[in-house]
Amino acid sequence: VQLQASGGGLVQPGGSLRLSCVASRRILSLNAMTWYRQVPGKQREMVASLTVGGTTNYADSVKGRFTISRDNAKNTVYLQMNTLKPEDTAVYYCNVEGLRYSDNYGVSRYDGSVWGQGTQVTVSS
Repeated sequence: VQLQASGGGLVQPGGSLRLSCVASRRILSLNAMTWYRQVPGKQREMVASLTVGGTTNYADSVKGRFTISRDNAKNTVYLQMNTLKPEDTAVYYCNVEGLRYSDNYGVSRYDGSVWGQGTQVTVSS
């Protein structure tokens, strides 16, 4: 199974973007979905997470501006980013933990942790 992240780009300060992370196979169940971001020379940091029970957690720097959500029918997790700031500039990665999915033959498979390839977000005037 692969995760395809998209939606990044160049936006002015104060603008909005919505990132998407789509699984290549039908998701049967999962434990949690998380968006991370990383800038060159720094460690990857957690931005937002959503558990299967619906509990969300956000980095202090994005609280009130970012929203994580999921569309089960589309096998997709989103990150709505509003009021973007230059310090939000980074490569954003999605991660799914405890993923159980249906393979090409309809067989249930499990992967403990799956990462997307990253999408660049640049906030600049």
